[in-house]
Amino acid sequence: MSHNFRKRPIKKHLSFYLLSLFLLPFTAGCLTACDMPDADQSNLPAMTQDTGLQAPTQLPSENHLRAFTTVQNLADENFTPTAAQDIPRNSLADLSVPTYVTKVEDTYFIVDCYHDQVIYHDNLNDPLTDWQILTSEIDKGHTLASDGTVYLVDDTEGNRVLVFEKKEGAFYHTQTLDEVGNRPHYIVYDALTDTFYVWSSMNGEMYLCRHDPGSPQMYLTEIRTIGTLKETYVRSFTIDGNDIYFVSGIPGTPAIIQADLSTFEVRKTYPVPDAIAGMVQLTFAGGDCYITVSTDISGSQDYATIIRAKNLKDLADGNYEDIYENFIGGGTPYYITAIDNSYYLTEHRIPGHAVWKFDITKDGVGNVEAVY
Repeated sequence: MSHNFRKRPIKKHLSFYLLSLFLLPFTAGCLTACDMPDADQSNLPAMTQDTGLQAPTQLPSENHLRAFTTVQNLADENFTPTAAQDIPRNSLADLSVPTYVTKVEDTYFIVDCYHDQVIYHDNLNDPLTDWQILTSEIDKGHTLASDGTVYLVDDTEGNRVLVFEKKEGAFYHTQTLDEVGNRPHYIVYDALTDTFYVWSSMNGEMYLCRHDPGSPQMYLTEIRTIGTLKETYVRSFTIDGNDIYFVSGIPGTPAIIQADLSTFEVRKTYPVPDAIAGMVQLTFAGGDCYITVSTDISGSQDYATIIRAKNLKDLADGNYEDIYENFIGGGTPYYITAIDNSYYLTEHRIPGHAVWKFDITKDGVGNVEAVY
């Protein structure tokens, strides 16, 4: 912050000059209080930290690898909107291996993986049969991500990404990106870099996708690789400021990898015990590290759990707390998402306990309740 005052003749503006001298110490104090370039930002949410990362200055349409294929153009004069009564409704009263819960604006989405569909609704209280179907064109999809303009869904077994747009209250499949690695498994939209990150879970590839401002047309702009994960099944990644973290999978070296988000250069590796080698997801919350675990290094789901650690460096020594007892236990916890100051967990293998809601406070996990 700075102020540029034009020089004025002192004789004509003596009063202004004297007032400026009087106010100078006060103004300097305000500037010191307002400008904090060296302030500690470690407690700020990742989206508000000054990370040094900037959105790409080059438009995707000017420099890209591939454009997404257009399925239908909502701006076409021949486009006919779907009537509200014709939007397909979910007929299933339960969920089969749900993987992801998220909210975009006022709409909730659940990726119902083994039912091969994504459903949506305006609340989490009504029966699942009141929900509507976003898509059933996917085979074992896992996640949905949106920037408010487009909605991306991974078609895991189809090695595709489907794009949806909303118009007059209905969603339409408008674009597709084929040949997305091997089993794309996790999509995140990062606002700081204005990029959708699409993870190919079986070969260590990340597909970076963007669209121009004011246009929904999507482009594949870059493919990055984590070489050590090429032969490993990795279920997710976590973006935190300048860093991106990858949990280990099976087979592979039990560890969490911390890389530079801009280059994917590996910065640190945090070993983990064999018992938690088959990790699902890492979540930073409340100053702690929360990790959902699907299997041990042998692939046994008997080791499925949720752990909490103060620091990733503590994991190698087994210095972490098993917190799965806060839930019913006995299932397979999967992805955690943050929605409206609470957290949501998807879980497998326990009928009637597929989606959980809970809070994370300074004292840990609380207010746990089963949603579906």
